Amino acid sequence: MATSNVKRTLGNLNEESFVSLLTKIIGESKFLQNNPPELIPEEDRVVKHVLDCLLPYSTTTGAGPLVVNHVTYFPGRGNLIVEYPGTEPGKILSFVGMHMDVVTANPNDWDFDPFSLSIDGDKLRGRGTTDCLGHIVLVTELMRRLAETKPKLKSTVVAVFIANEENSAITGVGVDALVKDGLLDKLKGGPLFWIDTADKQPCIGTGGMIPWKLHVTGKLFHSGLAHKAINPLELGMEALEEIQLRFYKDFPPHPKEQVYGFATPSTMKPTQWSYPGGGINQIPGECTIAGDVRLIILSGVKDVMEKLQEYVDDINENIDKLDTRGPVSKYILHDENLRGSLTLTFDEAMSGVACDLDSRGFHVLCKATEEAVGHVKPYSITGSLPLIRELQEEGFDVQTAGYGLMATYHAKNEYCLLSDMCQGYHVFTSIISQLED
Repeated sequence: MATSNVKRTLGNLNEESFVSLLTKIIGESKFLQNNPPELIPEEDRVVKHVLDCLLPYSTTTGAGPLVVNHVTYFPGRGNLIVEYPGTEPGKILSFVGMHMDVVTANPNDWDFDPFSLSIDGDKLRGRGTTDCLGHIVLVTELMRRLAETKPKLKSTVVAVFIANEENSAITGVGVDALVKDGLLDKLKGGPLFWIDTADKQPCIGTGGMIPWKLHVTGKLFHSGLAHKAINPLELGMEALEEIQLRFYKDFPPHPKEQVYGFATPSTMKPTQWSYPGGGINQIPGECTIAGDVRLIILSGVKDVMEKLQEYVDDINENIDKLDTRGPVSKYILHDENLRGSLTLTFDEAMSGVACDLDSRGFHVLCKATEEAVGHVKPYSITGSLPLIRELQEEGFDVQTAGYGLMATYHAKNEYCLLSDMCQGYHVFTSIISQLED
């Protein structure tokens, strides 16, 4: 089918239908919050609404043409694979990553109810409008329009709505399980567009993330007799400064950061500090500093973790050489044969992604964006997107985009713009059209 004919056939986003479906799905968002063990999302609540829209056009009901596969690994937590068959075997494109869970929202912190859709002009407000329930509805409307108009396409168009993207504490639920079971293998035959970023431009790079904890052991004592204590707070501050100095020396900015448009280089910094408690006149015996490394994709997560451990081992071995804070500050009590010490641990790390800038998928996405939005300016973020590095390593041509707002991503008072979603729909129809050639 000619490129112009495909776009003409698929037309514009049906705004009334979009808002109607989004209203239903945002109404479920209270039950989609993902923060185990307290909050386990029930993604099948979303699946039900999507199926209500698409089953009348599916082979399940006999009407066709959509092929629908509801895949569930845990009760109430399904994934949905929807396929519009093309005429040319092996020719395929896919929209993946639209996830049916959301981050938590505290209604007391919001200016409006996060768990119901409200409309303020062009703004569609509620938890999940930007990330990522708005994309669920957008791609559902695309698949419904394909089924209604039945354009004769060479390419098969596949949509994969996934469970369990916002939290990795529980695995084997979402796209990781789909990949493991080979249910997405045929998507390797064409570009895979991961629809879960923001601001309407191609996102060509994401950062790796390494959560770390530095436990500092000293000696508890009365603050009036500081010479008899090993102050873990001081030890932690000095050790962290040394670790950071070494990190930035070993992992300086990389020239390719500019090519990919990263806003920052790799960073290593604290974000939390805790200690067991005690009086103001007490030097505590221990404390814990926690934080993360945000790593641009040009360095390996494993290499960085090994380096951080090397730093800590060296500081422990040479703790007497570490700077102190004042005339009686010390990290070794020789008369008691006591030494302060550092213990470094890591939580689960995620690798970053660099999209292939020479792939057909990238060029098609750029052209579609320029047509729909009026300009194209790919960007990268040191925020992390789970799962897509694994897809890339499995052989998928992964490109990423999204049509919510980065400014409201995971934020209170989340919203998206209906006009942006309309442009996103035009990006999708342009992608389908271009890949017919």
